[in-house]
Amino acid sequence: MMQQKPLAFRMRPRTIEEIVGQQHLVGSDKIIARMVKAKQLTSMILYGPPGIGKTSIASAIAGSTKYAFRTLNAVTSNKKDMEVVAAEAKMSGKVVLLLDEVHRLDKGKQDFLLPFLENGMIVLIGATTSNPYHAINPAIRSRCQIFELKPPTPEEVKIALLRAIADEENGFGKKRIQIAEDALSHFAAAGNGDVRSSLNALELAVLSTDEDESGIIHIDLSTAEECLQKKSFSHDKDGDAHYDVLSGFQKSIRGSDVDAALHYMGRLIEAGDLPSISRRLLVIAYEDIGLANPHAGARTLAAIETAERVGFPEARIPLANAVIELCLSPKSNSAISAIDAALSDIRNGNIGEVPDHLKDAHYKGAKELGRGIDYLYPHNYESGWVKQQYLPDKLKHKLYYAPKKTGKFEQALASVYEKLKRSK
Repeated sequence: MMQQKPLAFRMRPRTIEEIVGQQHLVGSDKIIARMVKAKQLTSMILYGPPGIGKTSIASAIAGSTKYAFRTLNAVTSNKKDMEVVAAEAKMSGKVVLLLDEVHRLDKGKQDFLLPFLENGMIVLIGATTSNPYHAINPAIRSRCQIFELKPPTPEEVKIALLRAIADEENGFGKKRIQIAEDALSHFAAAGNGDVRSSLNALELAVLSTDEDESGIIHIDLSTAEECLQKKSFSHDKDGDAHYDVLSGFQKSIRGSDVDAALHYMGRLIEAGDLPSISRRLLVIAYEDIGLANPHAGARTLAAIETAERVGFPEARIPLANAVIELCLSPKSNSAISAIDAALSDIRNGNIGEVPDHLKDAHYKGAKELGRGIDYLYPHNYESGWVKQQYLPDKLKHKLYYAPKKTGKFEQALASVYEKLKRSK
């Protein structure tokens, strides 16, 4: 009966030692591993893309601690379902509850759960693809630790695939399977960190491939490509190709090479990786183009929003528009350099005290403390500017901003900045 369930379901880890990836949470001496070892579980929210192990971690935590484990959905499960879990918690002392789509938990269900979270009888593991700081009610969020799950590397996905091939109880260990190395690498990499997708494709490949005369199932690259419906890319042996492509993408735009930038983006499009493209383009618009063409940021965001709305394949069109504009725009990194210089001083303890005339004066007794007395209000002066000190004494001669004159907008800013510097 078990074999009728999907391979990805059958191969879910039973203990945290079997979890693929997420070593920043479940590795030796990491926080979830410590919780399990001490059997001191607290409610938590796991968030990240689909298929990267939220349910697996929850079931593995329950398996490692031997607590009862139940799964509900914040949308489809009703309050009565939660009452059943609560009754079980009262009888057994503790239940681990995986609540999928926790960001959609309504107030009635939330109010019912809160007392059980407070007394620890229900350990809530909320799973969501949405940023919990934006999407989850503060009443629930404040009672949970928040952990971000990261997509496993291709090498980590390979471990899950090889385990499934070898496992005689839940995998294909009773079959004789020979899988080509490039096919295994394709299953591992082309799933883009979605272990479930990679396992589903492997299962399809095994079940749809006939045995040869010796009873062996041979899986080659073309079979892997067909079962994943994604053509393979040439990845380097260390599995760093994804990050190399992203790096080449940004550096090509920074270097104003339109053709190279379009090539690297094409590789990301073929991988279906819209989130990485979107994030990287927005970073580039402000890090590398910056004040040389400040309108590029807004236009890039508009292109990304359009791409997200229409989806692939049409998404390639607004993305290409954005890439070409960013490549051919004047470049300036003056803004990132300026804020990093300021942060460097702060992190090294070079801070100083806010001058008295700038301190808050909106309270009784501020005048007696000398707060705000000598502050000069710029709007009272014809030019809208008046000479006065703003930086702390120990930094009063510090200059963080070094304008680049690569675009007309920043040339104008530089002119004003240099005039103000001379007046200090």
